[in-house]
Amino acid sequence: MGFLEDFRASVESVPAMLQRNYALMRDLDKSLLGVRQQNEQRYEALDEQKHCIRIADEKVALATQAYDMVDAHIQQLDQYLRKIEEIRRERELAAAAAAAGASNAEGNTRSGRGEGGRGGRKKYSISWLAAEQPAIELELPVDPNEPRYCVCHQVSYGNMVACDNPSCQIEWFHFECVGLKEHPKGKWYCPNCVGLQKRRKGK
Repeated sequence: MGFLEDFRASVESVPAMLQRNYALMRDLDKSLLGVRQQNEQRYEALDEQKHCIRIADEKVALATQAYDMVDAHIQQLDQYLRKIEEIRRERELAAAAAAAGASNAEGNTRSGRGEGGRGGRKKYSISWLAAEQPAIELELPVDPNEPRYCVCHQVSYGNMVACDNPSCQIEWFHFECVGLKEHPKGKWYCPNCVGLQKRRKGK
């Protein structure tokens, strides 16, 4: 009967051994679950890192595209500005040439009138030079043989106007001496001729 007692004793220890094994298995399950969760977190973190890298790459690509677009527009704007500057210079040159031509034509008209009517008085207008250059007062030697004009009895210079009286003894007058700022419209008579005409009408 001793073997039965031994068997019963061994059977009685089985539940405790099973309980201990089950407890160990539960602990292993917990450990495995913890490891699995850690691995999943690591995988998620790795995926998140990869996703962040993809987003950063897309941002870099968009920034590069925006830079290229702005740079292209800046280059185009530079080309437009160069063209505008060229057009502006051409217009300035054309305007200067036109002003010079008009001034020369006016000077030739004055000189022609002086040569045809009054023994070769030759004068040139420098109004276009005065308009483009700052006024500079220079004391230049005057030719004693050069004709004198105007009420100031000085040589020809600057803007001058001709009296429309064919019998005028002076004929040409400086703007500032007769109070003019621009060429008069229509006929113009100097103060001497105006006074002479008034005296004649008074008689």
